[in-house]
Parts: sequence; structure tokens; C-alpha cells
Amino acid sequence: MKYDNEMKVCFDAKSVNESFARITVSAFIMQLDPTLSDISDIKTSVSEAVTNAIIHGYDNEKGMVELFCAYDKDTVYIEISDKGKGIDNIEQAMTPLYTTKLEEERSGMGFTVMETFMDTVLVESEVGVGTKIIMTKKIENASLK
Repeated sequence: MKYDNEMKVCFDAKSVNESFARITVSAFIMQLDPTLSDISDIKTSVSEAVTNAIIHGYDNEKGMVELFCAYDKDTVYIEISDKGKGIDNIEQAMTPLYTTKLEEERSGMGFTVMETFMDTVLVESEVGVGTKIIMTKKIENASLK
């Protein structure tokens, strides 16, 4: 697909980098003049996807997270991928309150949050290979500067 602008960055799968990912995406999409609500929705969704990669993909072990972000005249495209352990049953993993980490705070709501704030959320995963979360959001009244 041809985009008006795109970027890609890789970073260590460390919880401290979750805020880096949010800020990077929000700064990148500012050219679309999004509303504060749009920015908040996107930042929250990015945060959830990155956190899933770190906690579930790598079990807080060493690894890399790749963030791709692009936009056209009014839509933001975001892909967050890892080369972690993968998801065995995507449908089950996306069920509200389902978790493999009962001890974690807010467990089981990550995909639900992403689906609430973004227009589309697609999960591709293969056990032992990794996971990619693909999200889109249309920016109403976008004015590409």
C-alpha cells in the first residue's frame, strides 16, 4: 500500500519503552491534526499492544519490538510486532478478561481496549514465531499539513 508518510522503529522489549512507543506515534501523526481524543485513543492502543508484546510475547525476557506507523490523507495504520512465543488461540486471547497471567493488574483487557479505541484490530500470530497487531483509525476532519 502507498502511504503519504511512514516510519519504522525497533526497541528493546522493556516496559520503560512503552511510553517511548506512545510518544513516537503521537508525534508522528501530528501532521494529520488529530483531536485530543484521537491522540488519546491511539496512544492507549499502542500502549496495550506494546505491553502485550513485552509481557506475553517475551515473558519480560530479552527481545525486540517493532513499531510501524503510516498514514494517508485521513487514516492511521499501526503495526506492532514481536518475535516472541506467539499466541496459540487468537480468538480465545481476544476474549474479554481472558489471560494467561492471572497475577498481572488489568489482566485480560488489552485487546478489548484496542478494539474499543481503534476502528480495526487484526492479530496475526504463530506459536514460536511471534505476533503482529495491526490497527487502523480514521482521523475525522484530518487536515494533512
